[in-house]
Amino acid sequence: MTVERDLLVSVLQLTRTGPVDKTLASRCAHVPLQVADDMLKSFCDANLIQLRGKVIEASMDQRLRIAIQATRLGADFESVCNLLEWNEFEKIVAKTFEYNLFNVTRGFRFKWAERKWEVDVIGCREPIIVCADCKHWHRGWTRSAIAKATAAQVERTQALAEAFPGLHEKLGTTDWREATLVPMILSLLPAPFKFSENTPVVPILQLQDLLSELPAHVDSVTHFHVCSREK
Repeated sequence: MTVERDLLVSVLQLTRTGPVDKTLASRCAHVPLQVADDMLKSFCDANLIQLRGKVIEASMDQRLRIAIQATRLGADFESVCNLLEWNEFEKIVAKTFEYNLFNVTRGFRFKWAERKWEVDVIGCREPIIVCADCKHWHRGWTRSAIAKATAAQVERTQALAEAFPGLHEKLGTTDWREATLVPMILSLLPAPFKFSENTPVVPILQLQDLLSELPAHVDSVTHFHVCSREK
C-alpha cells in the first residue's frame, strides 16, 4: 500500500504540467521500474491514468481521482491538495454541473446590502440555482468547522436570493419567472455527516448523484424561493 501511495503521489506531482515518462515517475517514487510498470497498468485499468507507451497522461478528472485514492491510502491530505492546481477542483465541479445541464458561473461576484459577496460556483437550471462553496483545501472536517462554513454559505445564498431580481443578465436567467436557490458545501473527501442544518455537505465524487436527485428533494434541504418579475 505504501508503494502504491508513493507512486500515486509522484504521478500527481509530475503530471501537473502535462504528460510524463513513466521512468521518471518510478524514480521519483523510489519504486523499481518493473514494480512501477505493473502498478501503472493497474492504475490505467482503474481509469486513474492513461498510458501511451512509456508516457503517463492524466486528465483533470483523473488527477482528482488520484488525489482521493492517495489520501485513502494514507498520503498527507494537505500535501496532496497542494499538488492539485488551485483551480482544478472548481473546474471539476463546473464540469459536473454542466453534465447535468446546469449553466455554470465560477467566482460569481455581486453587491448587496452594502457588502461585496462571492460564490465559488453557481449552477443554474430553471428553476434551481445551486450556490456551491468548494472546500478543497480544508483540513480536519470538524463539526464546528462544517457548521461555520455552512452558516457562511447560507448567508451568501440568502444575499443572492435577495439580490436575484437585479442579476438576471449576469446569471443568464432573464426569462425565469421564479427561482429556488440552494446552498451547498463541496469537499474533496467525505465529511463526517451529509448535512449541516439541512444544507448538503457533498464529496465531489457524489455530486453527480445529488444533482440528479435534487429536483425531487429540493424542499427537504435549505433553500430560498424567490419570484422574479411579471412577464
